[in-house]
Amino acid sequence: MSEIAIIMAAGLGTRMRPLTDIMAKPLVKVCGRPMIETVIDGLNRRNITMIYIVVGYLKEQFEYLTEKYNNIQIVKNKDYNTINNISSIFAVCDELINTDSDCFICEADLFIIDECIFDVDLSHSCYFGKMINGHSDDWVFDLDKEGRITRVGKNGDDCFNMVGIAWFNKKDAQLLGMLIRDAYKQKGYEGLFWDDVVNNNLNKLDLIVNEIKDNQIIEIDTVEELMRIDNTYV
Repeated sequence: MSEIAIIMAAGLGTRMRPLTDIMAKPLVKVCGRPMIETVIDGLNRRNITMIYIVVGYLKEQFEYLTEKYNNIQIVKNKDYNTINNISSIFAVCDELINTDSDCFICEADLFIIDECIFDVDLSHSCYFGKMINGHSDDWVFDLDKEGRITRVGKNGDDCFNMVGIAWFNKKDAQLLGMLIRDAYKQKGYEGLFWDDVVNNNLNKLDLIVNEIKDNQIIEIDTVEELMRIDNTYV
């Protein structure tokens, strides 16, 4: 089965100002590499047929990627500044609905330390997650006794935390595209994360967690976090 991927790169990256005043956050270099390229290189270990990069803020800065990689298509999210990140998946929902492939959905502002996380054999739709002991205010997953995700939302204790990568088999990818399209017609859609749509439809989407280790991915949200990883910014 072939695979495609969606990388969400439209956000403002306000928590990493002043760097992001002049550069899109996914293009900020960590240890010499733009964050988004660590995601692309990891995906391409799987011979992904097409990677859709959804851009908005400073969108022209991403164009070089179409020359560096032969499987990149830039998609513009015209609503990135007024609608939450559901707008980035809506921008490619036709590709999801009509896909004949399994599909990754990734955040662009990840620093992938261990690209081997993409080597896993996947057949069951899943979120990648890391186990965090104690309380977490971030996006987390509740699971039933069989390991099926029963909640995708913020705040939890001793649970798997979201790391910014999900994988949907073809059937679920097509369904997700339709669910995103339908959610865009509902009152209050402007404030939705795309993960909210998943959470609201867990009776239709059968998802588990693919566990990764703590040192395989780093999500960098602030300049302070960046300086702790890459001392050239100090």
